[in-house]
Amino acid sequence: MYYAYLFIAILIGVGGQIALKTGSSTWNGSGLLLFQPYVILGLSCYFTSAMFYIHSLKQLPLSVAFPCVSLSYVAVALLAHFLWKEPFGLQHMMALCCILLGVFLLVRA
Repeated sequence: MYYAYLFIAILIGVGGQIALKTGSSTWNGSGLLLFQPYVILGLSCYFTSAMFYIHSLKQLPLSVAFPCVSLSYVAVALLAHFLWKEPFGLQHMMALCCILLGVFLLVRA
């Protein structure tokens, strides 16, 4: 069950990152960036994600839970490529595979 909380925290955190990118991309420079709707959404996602993450720490070792959060790097890199056509070459793919392998090994230990 606590892995489910961790997974939800990661997904919501990814959503927050996407919302922040969208908010910064759509901001025209007038007004405070902090009050842009997507920025507010992104920060709200980060707060909600932190609540799920803290709940997962009740039972999961920090030495496992925290590295699992790096799965968000994989998801964000892939989404950035598909949503905003950000570069994604062989080196990116290899780096993300290293992250996945590291998380797999930690969870199985």
